[in-house]
Amino acid sequence: MTTKPIADIDADNDDELYEHYRFEAGKAQQPLRVDKFLMNLVENATRNKIQKAAEAGNIYVNDVAVKSNHKVKSCDVVRVLLEHPPYEHLLEGENIPLNIVFEDDELLIVNKEPGMVVHPGHGNYSGTLVNALAYHFDNLPMNSSERPGLVHRIDKDTSGLLVVAKTEQAMSYLTKQFADKTSEREYIALVWGNVQEDEGTIEGNIDRHPKDRMQMSVYPDGSQGKHAVTHYKVIERLGYVTLVSCRLETGRTHQIRVHMKYIGHTLFNDARYGGDIILKGTTFTKYKQFIDNCFKTLPRQALHAKTLGFEHPTTKEFIRFDSELPKDMVECIDKWRTYSKSHTTEEE
Repeated sequence: MTTKPIADIDADNDDELYEHYRFEAGKAQQPLRVDKFLMNLVENATRNKIQKAAEAGNIYVNDVAVKSNHKVKSCDVVRVLLEHPPYEHLLEGENIPLNIVFEDDELLIVNKEPGMVVHPGHGNYSGTLVNALAYHFDNLPMNSSERPGLVHRIDKDTSGLLVVAKTEQAMSYLTKQFADKTSEREYIALVWGNVQEDEGTIEGNIDRHPKDRMQMSVYPDGSQGKHAVTHYKVIERLGYVTLVSCRLETGRTHQIRVHMKYIGHTLFNDARYGGDIILKGTTFTKYKQFIDNCFKTLPRQALHAKTLGFEHPTTKEFIRFDSELPKDMVECIDKWRTYSKSHTTEEE
């Protein structure tokens, strides 16, 4: 196998290499071909693309360029370097309409539609909320990830409220509130199963899933990951599903989705976490048809960021914003109300 240390790249070459991906193999990593390793981690990657990157000398393990058949082992650092900057840093403004529910000199509140990615990233380099912000607003402050205006984010297929900072002062002040857990964030979710307790708290560190890097996982023993706390309260029981309110004490990636799955109540139609199949209910054909109709009505995870509250950066007044559930969630919930009234359900 031919290898080439990064330090040996021709110094006269004007082409600078940019890091696009960086992954560190876990301590329990078994030897695995680097092309397969990257296919598990890089969204929308194909084996052919990864092998071509290796052939071009752009995949490095522990700072050494490797071929696609190189075996990644425990604690190896795998990097993909290319001759152009990552697309997410080539930000272009796009004339995309925004549903702005509040705006002043310091900040704005956006009600994000489901299906809109918040910021450019792997596989989504245009059509994002950040592309829209760059078009409609000049000189937005950068957050710690060099993304203009963003104080926090919500998933692509989650709808609801986001606060965007318009000044450096607002960015700093709002970011601190989210870090200090003094902001208020309430989400509405439709989950599989009958949630037995009327309310409760889910605690458990969240980190990447050991086998599927597109998922997060709960580590209740605190062995790894970041501390995460979700408070939930039942709003309505609808037989084989339950409508719940979730209040975030912390804000981790996929927190509500992974926490609710952890207690046995995966979000309805959450494809990434297995909620897009029948998890509770009967084996009757008519029931399967009913679920298919619900999935068509709500073709995403049933999650909406409904309420957002925080202290204003300049007035120091605590302000709270509330949003209506989007049409797709309302229609799906109505279908379940009708079904639960006309059918006797037994929790399995």
